[in-house]
Amino acid sequence: MSERIPGSYSGSILTDAGERTLHIGDDHPIRISAGHRIQHHEGKCSRPHGHNYEVSVSLTGELTEAGWVVDKGDVTTVINEWDHRFLLEEGDPLIDAFEQSNDRDAVVILDYPPTAEVMSVILEERLQNELPDTVSDVSVQVAETGELCSGY
Repeated sequence: MSERIPGSYSGSILTDAGERTLHIGDDHPIRISAGHRIQHHEGKCSRPHGHNYEVSVSLTGELTEAGWVVDKGDVTTVINEWDHRFLLEEGDPLIDAFEQSNDRDAVVILDYPPTAEVMSVILEERLQNELPDTVSDVSVQVAETGELCSGY
């Protein structure tokens, strides 16, 4: 027989809890592999290359009826759309090369250079737009290497 644990809390825990913050990937980041290049860079980053990115997300919002801020799967679905893709800035000639080789679906075209900084901003915007209105704040951290990380 199950037993209810007594407590002094009255009211609805879901509606009275206020905003909560969910951290995804602090100790075990979401990992994606993606290629990119910084087209107008003077150094070696102008060459096509790839990284094993590590992404961490913090989301603040009201608890849903399911008892969470968001379903982790909804967050990873957005991030995983970039996994095993090549991130290129609009106008990069490599986009045409991918199209000519029938690999257009392997490319994600961004309006800005695909730096870790830009990636974190775009992922924040996408998550904010795709997650429920109960989410009030989204912060994304993108680590390109052990030495380079951008985000909240």
